[in-house]
Amino acid sequence: MMAFALLAMVAGCTTVAPPDSVLAVPAQPQRYAAIVVDARSGKQLFEVNSTAQRYPASLTKMMTLYLLFEALESGRVSKETQIPVSDNAARQPPTKLRFRRGETIDVDSAIRAIVVKSANDVAVAVGEYLGGSQDQFAAMMTAKARSLGMTSTSFRNASGLPDDSQMTTARDMAVLGMALEHRFPQHFHYFSESDFMFRGRLVRGHNDMLGRVRGVDGIKTGYIRASGYNIVTSYNADGRQLIVVVMGAESARQRNDHVEALIQRSLSPMAADAKTRLMYAGQQPTGSALPGLPEP
Repeated sequence: MMAFALLAMVAGCTTVAPPDSVLAVPAQPQRYAAIVVDARSGKQLFEVNSTAQRYPASLTKMMTLYLLFEALESGRVSKETQIPVSDNAARQPPTKLRFRRGETIDVDSAIRAIVVKSANDVAVAVGEYLGGSQDQFAAMMTAKARSLGMTSTSFRNASGLPDDSQMTTARDMAVLGMALEHRFPQHFHYFSESDFMFRGRLVRGHNDMLGRVRGVDGIKTGYIRASGYNIVTSYNADGRQLIVVVMGAESARQRNDHVEALIQRSLSPMAADAKTRLMYAGQQPTGSALPGLPEP
């Protein structure tokens, strides 16, 4: 069993309080959730609504990949193994690669298609191949989530397409992000890829954080209407390693701006002692400090 403890941050009092800061939140309060964790120590650096139930959208595919990486490590599949794409998988709505009846995809390309393109048809094909059916694979995903310490996550499909019963939390997604990085360092490079070639065609990705902030090396974005714009981001530079989760943003651009602000905040030595006030989308700053962060 693998579990990653997320330790509460304890900030000491200072004799001179630093000035308050205002953090713009690109989401409505009822949809927003976020967490920043030091991936080396497990120390929680920031959190808002991190244990509240949210829809994972395509962050779900992180667990699909976790189980595919396990299959690679056990020898059940190789990177050359051909995965058949069933009619059910091919019928999934976009984003997808658009397969015809009877076609297959090799495991190496399948990983890239899921990471870069967030291809729903490929995710379902992988789930059916490893689990026998999408329902059985979803049960495997949920069981693995529990073994990793993801106590509030239930999976219902391999893709993250809408299902009212498929729920998670920002905390659980941080646990999964750290698990992927720690358990499969030899495969984590896939999450840094922003495009790949498939059948002579360049397939471009959705994760605009790659190349935007030095040190960001993955990992996964997600969106459905019910969830808003989600992301799990890994930062690794200058001896610091962070996992940042943002859920419920109103646009991909605003989500990415917010992730960058959270990274900068988490790297600042003054952040632990500063009072942070949240300004949600469409609201003015309130007089209360950020929940979960003690006042000096």
